[in-house]
Amino acid sequence: MSIPSIIAFIQYLRYERRYSPHTVTAYELDLSQWSAFLAAAYDAPAPAAVTTPMVRSWLAELKEEGISSRSINRKISALQSYFRYLMKIGELAKTPMSTILPPKVQKRLPSFVAEQDIQRMLVQLAGDKAWNGRTEYLILCVLYAAGLRVSELVNWRKDQFDPANRQMRVTGKGNKERIIPLSPALIGMIQEYIKERPIEWQAIPEVFIHPRGKKWSARQIYDLVKKHLSRVTTLQRKSPHILRHSFATHLMNNGAELMAVKELLGHSSLAATQVYTHNNIEQLKEVFRKTHPRA
Repeated sequence: MSIPSIIAFIQYLRYERRYSPHTVTAYELDLSQWSAFLAAAYDAPAPAAVTTPMVRSWLAELKEEGISSRSINRKISALQSYFRYLMKIGELAKTPMSTILPPKVQKRLPSFVAEQDIQRMLVQLAGDKAWNGRTEYLILCVLYAAGLRVSELVNWRKDQFDPANRQMRVTGKGNKERIIPLSPALIGMIQEYIKERPIEWQAIPEVFIHPRGKKWSARQIYDLVKKHLSRVTTLQRKSPHILRHSFATHLMNNGAELMAVKELLGHSSLAATQVYTHNNIEQLKEVFRKTHPRA
């Protein structure tokens, strides 16, 4: 398979479809692995010569290597999008993916941090008056209060902060923008933080600036969250996404409507949000167990 066609596809995802950097990087890696497999097993055939059995042989090899069903599904998705792109630009008459079925993936319920542990984490940081401590505290507050993806946080700009209307705008997956309400207390903290930024940083558009004078990277945010969550929870996963799960779970547990949570999270389908209803069910089970005489 010609590398130029993969490069063109990745550029299409990045600049025309406006896929998130994380998705683009994942697809680029998947297609690079696919290209290497074709070169080794089939002497790098042209896209029009690729057949369904070739795809199946790659998927079988991945399975034998112990690659998870979830990862294989993502690679299938990358191939499907790639071949659709080739059909769109006229390089391919039909896709070899039409009869490829993704393997079943066991649904994984989202992990979340208990409300009291979130509060304990924030209280531990609240008294830090140093600039770095204030920055870390505010990052954690915004991640949890707004349910942001890490990419949304690091790219959040000052012009997307709207204190007059008590809200923020963020750009999510597929370049879709959504509005999230903010509490007066958090608005005040953000306003003060922006106002007191060092003068040499005032022209930087992003809200959060790393001590090195540039916007934070996703890796740096991950390390920050892991450091502070490790002090209050024994959960195996301690990523920024756990705070997003906690945001959604706590909303649902306190009576928020599913559709409202969907909009706040920026999900494109209700199915993605429904995983958070399990926590309400677990609460009902616990109430039943404790209160029903025949439980």
